[in-house]
Amino acid sequence: MALIGKLLMNRRAGEKDLVWNEVVLTGPETLRLSSPAFADGGPIPSEHAGRRIGGANVSPPLTWSELPAGTAQLLLVIEDVDAPTTKPFVHCVALISPDRAADGLPAGALSRDTPGPGVTLLRAQFGSGYRGPEPIRGHGPHRYVCQLFALGTPLPGTVDGMPLTRIPPRKIPPLVASGSLLARGRLTGVYER
Repeated sequence: MALIGKLLMNRRAGEKDLVWNEVVLTGPETLRLSSPAFADGGPIPSEHAGRRIGGANVSPPLTWSELPAGTAQLLLVIEDVDAPTTKPFVHCVALISPDRAADGLPAGALSRDTPGPGVTLLRAQFGSGYRGPEPIRGHGPHRYVCQLFALGTPLPGTVDGMPLTRIPPRKIPPLVASGSLLARGRLTGVYER
């Protein structure tokens, strides 16, 4: 596997296609997103890595600063910008009720089987729920960008008769109502094999 990683070393999705750069999701960067498990730009502990590579696949605990008045919903997207794909690999998409999780989520709250209170898991790249880092061995460090958006208007429950939980992850940002973004913040963790 290390050979494949070395062959793909220069192939990386890059930051340009992060949901962070979607026009409807640009706005004030006033949310401070952090984790007691790792510092911004620091290594993600193996407990939060995927099971295929020996991790426990437990989503990291996340904390955020006070939400702006009028926050109706939080949108959390975790993407790997160093995946050897055309766009960043989407590891998790979740909607969070600010009434149930006003200042953060405990470890494991993004679990597919037992999401935390106020967490609605949406479709990610493969299924729903948190999918921990599992980069190709020898591909170098991968950056996992946790992006949190405070929305003034909640996302619709259905789109063209399809439940929001089944909508592909790249189709979620366009559903954000124009002018609805109140604040945003991001946290980057690094994992390498």
